[in-house]
Amino acid sequence: MPDIDPDTRTQLEAAAFRTLVAHLRQRTDVQNIDLMNLAGFCRNCLSNWYQDAAAERGIDLSKPEAREIVYGMPYDEWKRLHQTEATPEQAAAFAAKAPAHD
Repeated sequence: MPDIDPDTRTQLEAAAFRTLVAHLRQRTDVQNIDLMNLAGFCRNCLSNWYQDAAAERGIDLSKPEAREIVYGMPYDEWKRLHQTEATPEQAAAFAAKAPAHD
């Protein structure tokens, strides 16, 4: 692995995060439950991690604000426009893994 200074590493990680968020904004066909069942995290997890990182730096960021950063719009609007009802199979797979998720 190349020797990367901490500032450059942070910049690279931030760029990768921005690319991931942009990708997820484009892939509205991929439901959060699909992400949770396959990868163990979803858009809500990303927004929670973002909120946690802000809090660690003394920045007061609400859950709705953090979700808007990840979703690119208010969460309720995203759900209205893009979220579909989970299939029984998706719900069963989700329940079987018993993730801590809200």
